[in-house]
This record gives sequence, structure tokens and C-alpha cells, in this order.
Amino acid sequence: MLKKDSIVLLTIFLTGLSLFFFFSCKKYKDNTSSKPKIVNIVNFIRLLEPRDSTITEDVLYQTVYKQVELMKKYRLKGTFLLQYDALMNKHYQELLKQLPRDSVEIGAWWEIPQPLVEKAGLNWRGRYLWDWHADVGFSTGYTPAEREKIADIYMEDFKKIFGYYPRSVASWFIDTYTLNYLYQKYHIVASANCKDQYGTDGYTLWGGYWNQAYYPSIKNSYMPAQNKKNQIPVPVFRMLGSDPVRQYDTGLESDRQGVITLEPVYKDAGGNREWVEWYFKEFINGEAMEFAYVQAGQENSFTWKNMENGFEIQMPLIAKLRDEAKIKVETLKESGEWFRKKYEVTPATSVTVTEDIQGSNYKTVWFNSRFFRTNFLWEDGTLRIRDIHMFDEDIESPYLDKKLESSQALFFTQPIVDGYLWSTSEQLAGIRCYVIKNGEKKLLKGKTPIVTSPETGTLQILWPLSTFEGSLILTLNEKTIEIETEGITGIDWFLDFTSPKKEELPFISINENHIISEFQGRKYSFNAIKGNFSTPGDGEIFRISPTDNAIKLDFSKRILKK
Repeated sequence: MLKKDSIVLLTIFLTGLSLFFFFSCKKYKDNTSSKPKIVNIVNFIRLLEPRDSTITEDVLYQTVYKQVELMKKYRLKGTFLLQYDALMNKHYQELLKQLPRDSVEIGAWWEIPQPLVEKAGLNWRGRYLWDWHADVGFSTGYTPAEREKIADIYMEDFKKIFGYYPRSVASWFIDTYTLNYLYQKYHIVASANCKDQYGTDGYTLWGGYWNQAYYPSIKNSYMPAQNKKNQIPVPVFRMLGSDPVRQYDTGLESDRQGVITLEPVYKDAGGNREWVEWYFKEFINGEAMEFAYVQAGQENSFTWKNMENGFEIQMPLIAKLRDEAKIKVETLKESGEWFRKKYEVTPATSVTVTEDIQGSNYKTVWFNSRFFRTNFLWEDGTLRIRDIHMFDEDIESPYLDKKLESSQALFFTQPIVDGYLWSTSEQLAGIRCYVIKNGEKKLLKGKTPIVTSPETGTLQILWPLSTFEGSLILTLNEKTIEIETEGITGIDWFLDFTSPKKEELPFISINENHIISEFQGRKYSFNAIKGNFSTPGDGEIFRISPTDNAIKLDFSKRILKK
């Protein structure tokens, strides 16, 4: 019979052997290095879930345990982010310490629970031990001096437990002051925030860099910086993997949006095999310019019972695509280090869907740069420019040096076209392409767009037309959008912007060569380098007419004095 000490040693040996087998550093062939398709599996961990009494500490722990086991099974790299109360729990410490650091990253999830606040010598104002309201459970609810105390306590306790400071710190949103403090003092290399959403859980992030990652302004963590000197050199990755077609419009005319994302808990999206397979097909095949990015994984608050099916669909598929060298599975830290090494400023990227899920026939392209973002949506052969938002690094976040006094957190950029907030269910706002044919104004119609990136920083969309023989060519770079015809002469075409919510529009004056707007207390403009603006007055807010068959809009020379 083995002695007790021998049994313990044998158990340790077998555990180590098992971990080596499951997380062995097998070198997977990488065919994505020039334009990588990056997947981060990020699971974040809370100790408590006060919103549901049936979700006990053990239920939350078992959820993380199951996530670990499934990732072991498929030898998948991943990142686990700990809220402070989970960080201080010995069960999570023991579970995560046994995982190999070259395959599993342990980082910080920046929600603020009662034990962290009180250890920092501050008064807890929450309703529960963890309160999800933005003025209590997030760094926005504290003064800059309090944010430093909170950060120092978390970081020092993390180091005592794991022997190093975390390199990745993420949350639904982190205020600018905290993010910069964590970079300067603790040298974090990556962060992540929530996808764009309106009103969900009391948090609005609207109009930002839509996917992939960006360098934030030193004045506003949600706003991409235009210049290196004015940015925090920590890439912020956008989380959750939004449906590029449907997420934007869901919840139209309601106080909050629904959720159509890769999160495994959602049965019509990340928990649905058909949707997941479609998402990854477009993720791999769609033009992304520099790189494609998606975050998989789930917070433990949703429980294993609710996310198991989605995890069982996604993890083997991600492993298969990795083995086929179609994607790269990395930790958040690894992606942050790669981004910082490759890009001095935020690059231009895109998200492209040219083949929709079965039963639907939309096509869409999202384009993001450090100056602006835009979205094109094709439906029934017609094109609508659904969204244009401009970025301004000089706009200070209202939470930069003041604490939030409301349970609602709001983050915006500067709108030019907002197909969500300026629409109704009966009339969708946007810019549409028209032509005068046989004396009548008609929507320009075409076939499936062909999307390419012919050179670094440039996205080109060739849209074969069916209204006429020929094509419409849209060329985007980090500052401009150019639209011109090819193979067509002598036709009268133009772009019209319409919206049913005229009282909510930011436009102050519409001039021949530029439009001046005001939002968030700041005036801004965009200019027509080619073409001109007008106000026909027949329901259109403005019209953009071409010059020599071309329209070119500039979104970089936009900052005006107050």
C-alpha cells in the first residue's frame, strides 16, 4: 500500500503530466501571419452574482472549472480575468495557479466590489457586495485619487498571489485616468472593452472603433487618438463578437438593445451552431485589411448550465480552425504585445460579410480608422450607408477627472450618420444612392459587392450595378471615402441622406463644400474634396452630388473652434 506522502507526490506528478498533455506547446502551422485572424478566448470571473439567488459561489466556481476542462480538452490558449473578490478566493487561486503560463494568461477584470473599496480605505456605496451600477461597480464612480488607491491594492494583491503584475486589464469600460495609470505604473500591454451597445445594462458605448482594436486618447478611453503623442499606448480590443449585420439595428426605438454576439449563452447567436459556423466562415473569408479579431468566452455569471451548449459548439470549431492554420488563438496579452510592436498608431481595419446566414441576404462592410468609422449595408440589391462617426482625441471624457454621479455610463463619438438613433421602425436613416432614370428618381441597384484591400490602409469595394451596365467603386482610406462610377457615362446619380428624426440631428449648417455639426459641446465638420452638398428640400436632409462622376469626402480636417 502506498504511503500518504507517496500518494500526494503521485497526484502532483499526474496532474502536471495531464496539464503538459492538454496544454502542450504544439507548434501549429500559421498561414495567417500577413493578415492574421486572431481569436482570444477570454473568460472573466466573479465571486458573487447578487442578481440571482440561485447562482451560488459554487455554481460560479464550477462554471470556471468546466471552462478550464473544455479548453484543456482542445489544447486552447486563453485568458482568465479576475474580479478582485474572485482574486482573493483560495479556490480560484488554486485552480488557476496550476495552469501553464505559456498557454493560459491570468489578468484583471476591472469591476469594483466591496472588499476592494474598503481595503482602499473608501466607503462602499453599493447595494450588494458587488453592484453593477456604473457609479459604484466601475472605476468611473471614483475620483482619480480613489482610482489610484483601488488600482494599487488590486495590483499588489495580485502580485502577492501570482508573483507578477497582470499584463491585461479589461472591463465593460475603464475610465481614461485608470487606464493610463495602469499603463504608466504597472506597464499593462492590453485592455478590452464592451462591444458597441445602446443602453444595455445601463452602459452606452456608441459610435466607437467598431471591432478589432485601437489606441485610446489620453483624454477619453473610448475615443481613438489621431496622433501618437496623444494616445495611451495600450490597445483596447472590442469584446464579444457582434453580428456585423444584425447587432446594430436590434432594439430599434427601445431604451436598450438586444444582444446578437458570439457569447455562448445566446441561443440564436453564439449558442447556435448554424450562426457560429456562419460567423467564423465570414470571419476567415471576409476582407479585414490588417487583421481580423474576435473575443470568444463568457463571464461565469451566466453559469455553465446556460453556456455549455455554446461552448461545446465553439471550442472544437476554434481548435479545428487553428489546426487548419486558418486562425490564431492567442492570449489577450499576446495580442496586445503583437499590436504594440506592429502599429505605432491605430491602423485602418474592416469587417466584411458578403454571404449572409441562410434565409437572409444582407451584405455589410464595417470600416474603422483612427479618424472615423463607417458601415455600408446592402439589402435587396440597394446600398445604404448606415453609419458614419468621426473621432476627436481632444474631446474629454466626462469621467476623466470627475466621478460619475449616475448609474448610467455614456460614451459617444461625433455622429454624421446614425442609422440606429436617428431611425424609426418605419423609416431607417441613412445615405442612399439614387439615379434619375426616365425622369424619375430611383434607388441605384446592384449585385454582390467585391471587397478587397489593394494596398496597406486602403479598402476598395467594387459594386457591380444592375440598374446600368457598369460599377460603383468605393475607395476608403484612414481619412476619406471616395465614390465613383466605372464604365458609365452621362447618368445623373447622387447620394441623399434622410432621417425621420430631424430634431435630433447635429447639423448646424450645410454648405456647398462642407457640413458643420455640433455634439458633446464641440463643433466639427466634414468636407467634400470632390462633389458638393445641397438641400433639395423634398424630405432629404442633404444631397451629395458628384463632380466629374466622383464624390470624395474628407473626415480628417474636422476640428473647429468652439
